[in-house]
Formats: sequence, C-alpha cells, structure tokens
Amino acid sequence: MTRAETIAAWLSSRAMASDTHGFVFGLSGGIDSAVVAKLCQMAAPQRVLGVILPCYSHPQDETDARLVASAFSIPVAKVDLGPAFDALTESLQHAVKGMPPRVESVDIKQQLPDANLKPRLRMASLYFIANSLNYLVAGTGNRSEITLGYYTKYGDGGVDVLPIGGLLKSEVRALARELGVPEPIITKPPTAGLWVGQTDEAEMGFSYDTLETYLLKGPSAVPEAVAQRIERLRSSSTHKRELPPIAPV
Repeated sequence: MTRAETIAAWLSSRAMASDTHGFVFGLSGGIDSAVVAKLCQMAAPQRVLGVILPCYSHPQDETDARLVASAFSIPVAKVDLGPAFDALTESLQHAVKGMPPRVESVDIKQQLPDANLKPRLRMASLYFIANSLNYLVAGTGNRSEITLGYYTKYGDGGVDVLPIGGLLKSEVRALARELGVPEPIITKPPTAGLWVGQTDEAEMGFSYDTLETYLLKGPSAVPEAVAQRIERLRSSSTHKRELPPIAPV
C-alpha cells in the first residue's frame, strides 16, 4: 500500500473501533488540512465534513478552503465564530479587569490569550458537529509542529486522531502532491491564522527545513542558537504531549 492508503486504512480502523461513522475536520485553507481532508475521504467516502470556521480570518483562507473542498468534492459547513468570540472575550476581559497585568513587555505573549481562544472555539465547534453526526474529529497537526508543541492546547491539539502526526512538513508536501492538492495550497506560506500577518516560521524563529535538519541529523547539523531554541520549545511544551499529571496521594 502507499503511505496514503496506509493512513486511510488506519483511520478506517479507528472509526470502526470507536463505533463512529466518519470524520469531521477544520478546513483552514492550508496544506495540512487539505491532506487530512483527502485522507479522511479515502477512509470514509461519503462520511466526511469539512468545516470552515472563520474568526476574523483573512478572506483568502476561506477561498482556499473552498478550493480544496471543490477539488475533492468534500461537503462543507461554515460557522462564523466572530460573534461568539466577541461576546466571550468581552466577558473574559471583564472577569480579569483589575487583576495584575498579564504581560507588560511588548511581545507575542500579549496576543496569546485572545489568539488561543480562536482555536479553542474551533475545537468546541468541531466536537459539537462530530457528536451530532457520530463522527471523529481529525486533527491536522504534523510531526514538525507536534515536536515543538506548536499548537494550542485544547484547541487544534484537542482532536481524536492525527492522520499526519507522524509526517514531517516536507513529507506532508510530498503527500499533498501525490493526492492532488491544488498547487496554490501547497505553496502557500504556513500560518495558523492567529493574527494578521502571522506565519509559522516567523513565530518559530526558524524554517521548517531547518527543524527537519535538526530532527533527522541532530543538533550539530544546525546553528547552535537554533538548536538551543528548538530544545527550549520542545522542553517547555512537554505538557502538551502528555496527559495532565496527577498529584501523588
């Protein structure tokens, strides 16, 4: 079997083991979600649903998501999370009003509370739909992202299965071409869409190719400063890859 067929067979077995009927996934307009969409379709033809979940997202993301859906004839649902995001952030900001400032310095951490709420709203939405249809939620995380913890805990990290979780970013790109993902999706700069202008590589501080060199050849194969940053990110995100610790009693 091809790699795609192997993953699709695994997905089918997971659905059967959990007594579910199919798969739901977020369609972001990116390469990872496009590959996951096709793999899920291979595993459960006629029993998949792609969900577009804009939350003040760039309009091009929806255009790209619909391009993928059209290319693979995948049914799509759209849920605009903007109003829910507005209502919830207003209540949350009121709740923390008067508390010590969360971050004084001007850096990425200032944006995380609001930015991380978006994927958590998407997670809740996908599970509502999945529960309604008796489907599994398929995540779009790849090995490169999972290694660094480059995802939101209980957001895009809150899923039932990770079809491409064992694939490096370059392997995802190769699989995308094999599966017939539209070329504009393959060449699009990777982004989580958390805020305007955000890209994966700018936020990480190094390229996916550099990360893969580190993972495949070891720390000595990349600049020392990059190796140290990768190790810090990997270490500080360990909690994302493990079940919550239980206190000894």
